[in-house]
Amino acid sequence: QVQLVESGGGSVQTGGSLRLSCADKKGGFGYVVVGWFRQPPGKEREFVASITYDSAQTYYADSVKGRFTISRDNAAKTGYLLMNNLKPDDTAVYYCNYGPQRGPTMIPVGSWGQGTQVSVSL
Repeated sequence: QVQLVESGGGSVQTGGSLRLSCADKKGGFGYVVVGWFRQPPGKEREFVASITYDSAQTYYADSVKGRFTISRDNAAKTGYLLMNNLKPDDTAVYYCNYGPQRGPTMIPVGSWGQGTQVSVSL
């Protein structure tokens, strides 16, 4: 079983960086694809990035390629999203989830947590 809890959000200026964490409270983390999603104010939730269980493959939305890096530490049961060169359009609540990879995106199958707020100002 997997239960993911997000942390690490905050407020930064344009060009700043943040690292989000996604910790598994149940123990099945090492066997699943993990992904990050975000929901900007007034918009639908969208895929950001995902990583296979063995870190062999990573996938990114076009809007974050070259700026965000997804990684994981299976021993620590934790996933990470390093966000560099942040822009105001990155302002959103960020969530992590797990599920099957389908082409360039991941299908989330777990329950959604509280998420973590990222706010980027000019």
